[in-house]
Amino acid sequence: MRAGRPATVFAAMAALAIAAYQFLPDHLWLRTGWQVGIGWAGVAALLIGAHRLPRPERLPWWLFALGVFSNSTGIAVGNIAESWYGLVDLPTPADPFFLGLYPACAAALTVLIRRRDRRSDWAALIDAATITTGFGLLAWVYVIAPVDLGDPMDRLAHATQVAYPIGDLLLIAMTTRLLRSGGSRGAPFWWITGSLSAFLIGDSAWVVLDNMGETGEALIGIPWFYSGLESVFLVAFVLFGVACLHGGAREVAAPADARQAGLGKGLLALLAGASLIAPAVLAAETATGRVADGWSIAACSAVLFLLVVARMALLIRHVERQARQVRELARSDELTGLPNRRAWNDELPRALERARRNGEPVSVAILDLDHFKRYNDTYGHPAGDQLLKAASAAWHSALRDVDVIARYGGEEFVVLLPAAAVEEGHRAMVRALTATPLGQTFSAGLAVWDGVETSEELLGRADTALYAAKGAGRNRIAVAGRSSRAAA
Repeated sequence: MRAGRPATVFAAMAALAIAAYQFLPDHLWLRTGWQVGIGWAGVAALLIGAHRLPRPERLPWWLFALGVFSNSTGIAVGNIAESWYGLVDLPTPADPFFLGLYPACAAALTVLIRRRDRRSDWAALIDAATITTGFGLLAWVYVIAPVDLGDPMDRLAHATQVAYPIGDLLLIAMTTRLLRSGGSRGAPFWWITGSLSAFLIGDSAWVVLDNMGETGEALIGIPWFYSGLESVFLVAFVLFGVACLHGGAREVAAPADARQAGLGKGLLALLAGASLIAPAVLAAETATGRVADGWSIAACSAVLFLLVVARMALLIRHVERQARQVRELARSDELTGLPNRRAWNDELPRALERARRNGEPVSVAILDLDHFKRYNDTYGHPAGDQLLKAASAAWHSALRDVDVIARYGGEEFVVLLPAAAVEEGHRAMVRALTATPLGQTFSAGLAVWDGVETSEELLGRADTALYAAKGAGRNRIAVAGRSSRAAA
């Protein structure tokens, strides 16, 4: 059976069941059993899918199954409590079951995020905090703040009422953090985020309807509207099961590579929208002629401002780090990893200036691999590249820590030998010649700075000595004569 076949079959059957639910007669226990049955089918799909995974990868799916089981079972518990015992005031026996969804899903998401991102991602945390803070203001102003917590007789009821928006904010934070994580973004990843989004949409719809008063009650009284609203939660139950049955479920918890998730247009729009919630709430209250939540709006605005500043600071650090990497790449030879000609042209004048200030000698050598073209023609260009890499590594190890070797072009390299007169410079180049791998040799020209000549003149004398070494039979180091200025 193909990897996605069980998920497809389950999704098709569940879709038919949800569609049929819209046409069920208005019979409490039939509709209750149908909802609970779909929820438990999602639990079964989660358990079956998790069983197919390696044991260490089952935990987040078990936690999702626990949350779906708790929430769907709460439907039956709530209807039994209301129909048989007349328990309708908060907290009802069903509330612990409904609320159980939030910690279970939050724990599952925590496991997934920690496995997908093995390192801390402060940018993702700030993004999640920004979005949660914006929506948290909405929850505070329109849901939490209106609840009167002063009556001791109703404190448990009020706490239960407040627990739902707090749970939604927890899911918003964790879902946003999941979306900002690295790792695979295959179909199971989007089924999970779709399920969580469905729960949040359903909860938000209930909050809006509660705040609409009689209009909200009238809408709930419309059978097709009420069935559609309940179906949002049924879809959420099903999507969890589809995600776990999919053949790519194992990839959801796979560790991410070094690349971070990008700041896409959708996320940028969501961050902008969350940041604008505070002024939007202020504008709405100003329009009514009474700003009742000024301190809450001010506090939220301050937190959002600090989060935006922190995000900008991280972005600036990221840009600076990338700029450094670009500069390093521009100054490094791609094949050997040594400094390239550009880096050498910057370093040599600085080295000569340091030598002038300190009154120290400095030597420069140009070396060229002997018969490199013949080696390439005989063994091929890949072998030639390997020789260049091996030789540059061997020469770097043979030289002193203060010495600098750079690739000047092709098979030609240049060496800077600070505080080295002709004897020390010659010994260093002999060590490098001896270390040349694969039985190969090089010819080199060595020149000691006379204290007044330019970088170009010094390199010119070393280059002349290099040609002298080649003319004398190669596999040797020739020392340049004194400069014309020094001779004068």
